[in-house]
Amino acid sequence: MVSGAPQGRQEGGLRLGWFSTGRGEGSRRLLTAVQDRILRGDLPAAIQFAFCNREPGEAEGSDQFQALVRSFGLPLVAFSSRRFRRERGARTFDDVREAYDQEVLQRLGGFSPDLCTLAGYMLYAGPALCRRYAMINLHPALPQGPVGTWQEVVWQLIEGRARETGAMIHLATEEWDRGPVITYFTLPLVGPEFDPLWRQVGQRSVAELKATYGEDLPLFQRIRREELKRELPLVVETIRAFALGQVRVVGRQVVDVQGRPLSGYCLNEQVEAALRQGDVD
Repeated sequence: MVSGAPQGRQEGGLRLGWFSTGRGEGSRRLLTAVQDRILRGDLPAAIQFAFCNREPGEAEGSDQFQALVRSFGLPLVAFSSRRFRRERGARTFDDVREAYDQEVLQRLGGFSPDLCTLAGYMLYAGPALCRRYAMINLHPALPQGPVGTWQEVVWQLIEGRARETGAMIHLATEEWDRGPVITYFTLPLVGPEFDPLWRQVGQRSVAELKATYGEDLPLFQRIRREELKRELPLVVETIRAFALGQVRVVGRQVVDVQGRPLSGYCLNEQVEAALRQGDVD
């Protein structure tokens, strides 16, 4: 299902493709933040399309996300990965991933984004997508940190009694949650706000903490809250860096404005400034 029509690139603006499953509020907040900044002239970019791997009626969260896309007047391409797998009688999505991605590329054939953002996209982007587009992915952990969903990451941090975490944006590759690091921020997990929560945890195992508290564990909640509110400015500032030419993708390598390879651009200063200014909605 395709709604709207391809939009041309704004003069001097970065053409963005937006991939999301749109499961929850976080996905809507990210899209809203970027689109709002584009509309007020703060971000020299334009979203060419939004792609969602769910179709209307599959899930309430995705329906809300798609309604948001339409409210912005953005072209929406919705193509159900769930239905695609079921219709082909595949046991797992891995069995049809390559075929599905080829279908996605056909549906997006009328667009020519400079950069694609995976923002709450719950599918692994396979080789075909990674070869066609420069795709960036937000992962809620530091480079070489835990992999998996954000819930899995938080539990791994607690299990390892980590003293620091953060989030990164990396170039999407065939390797799950890995790829050349583009930008990141760091977040200390020690200090007045965290130390009492660690003492509450003590030496109890994650299995025991899950059984007793689940995700209501105060330490779990605090880690996620502090990390989540920094994700949004990280995404915005990373897109800004691409739009201004400070960061580029050449082949499968991330380089700076002089064409020198980048191993990760720390955006702590920009992220914390956004928090101080209250510019995180």
